[in-house]
Amino acid sequence: MLPRPKPIPPGPGQESVWDYPRPPRIEDTTKHIQIIFNGETLADTRHAKRSLETSHPPTYYIPMEDVKMEYLTSSDRSSYCEWRGRATYYNLTVGDRQAENAAWNYSELKDFIAFYVRPMDACYLDGEKVQPQPGDYYAGWITKDIVGPFKGGPGTRGW
Repeated sequence: MLPRPKPIPPGPGQESVWDYPRPPRIEDTTKHIQIIFNGETLADTRHAKRSLETSHPPTYYIPMEDVKMEYLTSSDRSSYCEWRGRATYYNLTVGDRQAENAAWNYSELKDFIAFYVRPMDACYLDGEKVQPQPGDYYAGWITKDIVGPFKGGPGTRGW
C-alpha cells in the first residue's frame, strides 16, 4: 500500500477529496448538470445525487427521467462494487457516433444513471465544463471547487 499523498489544502468554496468518507456517501444535489454527446443534450437536471469517496472527485447520478434513454442500449458488461452492488452498463449511440460502456447504474441506485466524462463532448456542472478523473477506470467529475490529488493517474493504485 502506498502512503497517503499530501492533500492540497482547499481554498474558499472548495472541497478536498481527502475529506470525503470511506465508505462513500451519497447525497442529493441541486447543481445544474448537462451532458452532451454528438451535439445532443442527453441529460439536463437539477435533481441528481453525488457520490463522495476518499481520494475521488464526485460521481454524479442522474435520474433516468431526466436522461434521453432512447440513445442508450444495455451492454454485456457488468461489475460489482462492495458499496453499491451490481453495476449494469450502457452503450451510447447518437447519430453516427457511439461510445461503448459510456454509462452505468447500480442496483442501489436503480433509477439513476451515471456517465463517464471522457467520451462525452461536454459535461457541465453549474455551467462549468467538467474535467474527467485521471485514468480510464474511475468516473469522477473534476471542477474548480474540488482539490486532490485524485486517484486514477499513474502510481495511485495503492492509495
